[in-house]
Amino acid sequence: MLYNIITPLHKMTKRDYLARMNDDKAGCMEIAGRYGKDYWDGERRFGYGGHIYDRRWEKVARKIAKIYNLPPDAKILDVGCGKGFLLYEFKKISPDSKITGLDISPYAIENAIPDIKDRLSVHRAQDSYPFKDKEFDLVVSLTTLHNLYINELKSALREIERVGINKYIVVESYRDEEELFNLQCWALTCRAFFTPEEWCWLFNEFGYTGDHEFIYFE
Repeated sequence: MLYNIITPLHKMTKRDYLARMNDDKAGCMEIAGRYGKDYWDGERRFGYGGHIYDRRWEKVARKIAKIYNLPPDAKILDVGCGKGFLLYEFKKISPDSKITGLDISPYAIENAIPDIKDRLSVHRAQDSYPFKDKEFDLVVSLTTLHNLYINELKSALREIERVGINKYIVVESYRDEEELFNLQCWALTCRAFFTPEEWCWLFNEFGYTGDHEFIYFE
C-alpha cells in the first residue's frame, strides 16, 4: 500500500537546488558517501548539516504504530536507523517494545541517543540480517534504500521481506523531468533514480510485498 507519512516532514525543508549543484557537487558527494561526521553533523553541503534530535519523529512513530496496530511489546527493526530518533520515539510510545536498528555509519551509531544506543548496530542494508524469518512485527526503512545500487537493492528488499511481518519503506522518486532534475541536483548519496512505476516493478520483481512511500523534490 502507498502511504503519505514522511512526505509532510520532507516538504517542511526549503531547498536551493541550483546552489547545491553548483557547490562542488561531485566533491560533496564523495564526502557524504563516507557517512561520517561531515555527513551527519558537518556543513549542510555534505548532508544533514547537524542531525539533532528535535522530536519531529514523534508524530511519525505514533502514526506508524496506529497504522500497523502494533502491540505494546512489538518487535521493530529500523534498517538505516541513523542515530535512532525514530526508534527512540517508538520506545517512548511503548516502553515494552523491543527495538533494533541497523546503519552503515559507525559515526551515527556512536552518536546515537544514549538510551537506545545498545540496540543499534553497524550493518549494511544489503547484507544478510542476523535475524530469523518473520522475527519482527514491523520493519521500517526510511530514505535509505535509494542509496543502493540495483543488485544491492535486491538483497536488501529480500532481507526486509524475510524478517518482517509488516514492512514499510520510503524512497526518493520523481514523476516528471523537473522533479528528476531537482533530485539529481540535491541528492548526495542516491544511486537508484526511479519513477514510482519503476519502483513498483522492482518491488514485484524482487518479491517485496510490504508498504511504501515515495518522496519527491518538487
